[in-house]
Amino acid sequence: MLMPMPADVPATVLHQRAHGAFRVVFGCSARGTVLRDLHQAAPLRILFPQPEPGEPPLAALLNCAGGLAGGDQLEQSIKLEAGATATLSTAAAEKVYRSLGPMTRVATDIVLGAGATFEWLPQETILFDGARLQRRFAVELGAGAALLATEILVFGRGARGEIWRQGLLRDGWSLTGPEGLLWIDRQVLSPEAMAAPFGGVGAEAMGMLIVAAPGAEAARDLLRSLPDVGMHITGAFTLPRPGFLLGRWMGRAAAVRRAVEQAIVALRTMQGLPPRLPRLWTS
Repeated sequence: MLMPMPADVPATVLHQRAHGAFRVVFGCSARGTVLRDLHQAAPLRILFPQPEPGEPPLAALLNCAGGLAGGDQLEQSIKLEAGATATLSTAAAEKVYRSLGPMTRVATDIVLGAGATFEWLPQETILFDGARLQRRFAVELGAGAALLATEILVFGRGARGEIWRQGLLRDGWSLTGPEGLLWIDRQVLSPEAMAAPFGGVGAEAMGMLIVAAPGAEAARDLLRSLPDVGMHITGAFTLPRPGFLLGRWMGRAAAVRRAVEQAIVALRTMQGLPPRLPRLWTS
């Protein structure tokens, strides 16, 4: 016999959602770059493993929830004071689960003081079938500051044969400098667009690279000279303005990751950093 529903159970179930955040500030001292301030709210955590010889301080971003669901919201803030150098990476790939309707929202704000150098090098973001993600990424560059940023989006869990057939991605990036707006990009991607002959052409993943620094023109020539990482991938690099390089790859997920890894190793040498991946990418 079916039991009657208790009178105090609401007609519409409200799912618990995460509202995570972190704020990290690096500054300069006689000992080099040091941590000035840290705030974090679950499920986000920032860990600081001991840097390897020659490496700047590494902020390791960890999502203790294991992934993001529809309706989750993250607010991420990084600030480097004048002359500071730091790297941020993730402990693993980020997973965006199937949504029941609401968007997963991630907002990232980065402020770099004069002469600061920052690397934004997270590992892949995997969009499960049905994932709905909206991201905003804003960078403010001081005079002479340098930014190396990479992103990899994977459309579905390839290891289990999953394809991103339902969902939505809204992605917005903007960079400003001492003279104002340097670059702004807004894109809306759907599974239909990724499968279209004049869209994603069925690509499993998409990678992006940004170099905003003096000497970005040399970075383009360096990247174009790198060896091919294999078949089933296309890539291109452009200089929308002096001191700003934009690169993109599309194709098989493994090949896109290899291309991004190769680019990171090559470009780090231009900033006087060791020519190797962050430890989190290889551990």
